[in-house]
Amino acid sequence: MTLTARSLGFDETRLARIDTFLKERYLDSGKLANAQLLIARDGQIAHFSSQGPAREGGKPLDDSALFRIASMTKPVTSIAFMMLVEQGLVALDTPVHHVLPEFADLGVYNGGGAGVPFVTTPLSRPMLMVDLLRHTSGLTYSFQNRSNIDAAYREGKIENWHGNLTLDEFVAALGKIPLEFSPGEAWNYSVSTDVLGAVVQRLSGQGLDDFFAQRIFAPLKMEDTFFTVPAAKIDRLTDCYTMAPGKGRVMYDRGAESAWSKPPRLLSGGGGLVSTALDYNRFCTMLLNGGELDGARIVGRKTLNLMTLNHLPGDGDLAGWSRSLFSEAANAGVGFGLGFAVNKDVAATMIPGSVGEFYWGGMFSTAFFVDPVERLTMVFMTQLSPSSTYPVRRELKTMIYSALT
Repeated sequence: MTLTARSLGFDETRLARIDTFLKERYLDSGKLANAQLLIARDGQIAHFSSQGPAREGGKPLDDSALFRIASMTKPVTSIAFMMLVEQGLVALDTPVHHVLPEFADLGVYNGGGAGVPFVTTPLSRPMLMVDLLRHTSGLTYSFQNRSNIDAAYREGKIENWHGNLTLDEFVAALGKIPLEFSPGEAWNYSVSTDVLGAVVQRLSGQGLDDFFAQRIFAPLKMEDTFFTVPAAKIDRLTDCYTMAPGKGRVMYDRGAESAWSKPPRLLSGGGGLVSTALDYNRFCTMLLNGGELDGARIVGRKTLNLMTLNHLPGDGDLAGWSRSLFSEAANAGVGFGLGFAVNKDVAATMIPGSVGEFYWGGMFSTAFFVDPVERLTMVFMTQLSPSSTYPVRRELKTMIYSALT
């Protein structure tokens, strides 16, 4: 029997109006080039729509379209790390420098930079693996443009995937730059998950790409998820756009001649993957099922339970703990687990949802969420940076929950 949206607990008219909303507000206006939305319940697809062209002047988007998922790579890396925890190779409270000795002499920034030698103070405690998973490491991102530390990242071009640094060289470069704060004292969105990818490489003895392919993607039958788009599939890679001051939406990376068609020097566990909505839905369904899909168990049920608890100290939220990005009032009620944001207070978020729902998104405006209470998952794909340009994620979430019967 083919399951319908109605039999899966949705009002079909209300689901259809989401597509109309996307078309009228975002596509017809030129704000987004395209949009793809997949909504599932208990792993069964209730709604899957594609609108707009895959490439400028090209054929319409379809379910084979490949998207750069950026930070939706982070949950994959976090799962990979927890697989190694389950093997007894590492623990959440293992000091990072025990696996990455390049981090042994890190200090906290206390002056200098911009051509002047750094002045540091000692860490109040070592950086732990849990700090990498929940972004309390003291690391940062160069694009935040708010401190001498992220300026040092920019100067060293250490986040350039197609630059001159391998993942090991990236870790070595980071080991020479002070932290913004002592681990555990604040939350700051950062390269933490890229460092976690280096931990996975060191402990497993495999390249991060091989580990993902063999231990996650193959068992889950995610055949269209990779760091480098194969030549036979490059015709499926969508165009990617960015917002330019005074110009609006401009081309960032053409699908036909994409940087993602070439192997990166730096395998970015924080943001390097390309995937499809159908593939990422399989990953989400595995998460919804407590770590298993179609007989393939990736992690244990209790491991995933641990990952989706709020790990911010004092049961805090991002609005209170974040140093920069995600510190907005809109992130009240949002905690952070081991690789995911976690909804801990629905009323504080001011949009419909469930306590225990977990999610994240990517810089090109892609997004996903998993709601274990409603047995609901969503994958949204488009290609526009930065993701903060439009509130489409919050709007979609409101409309999806309003369609539940």
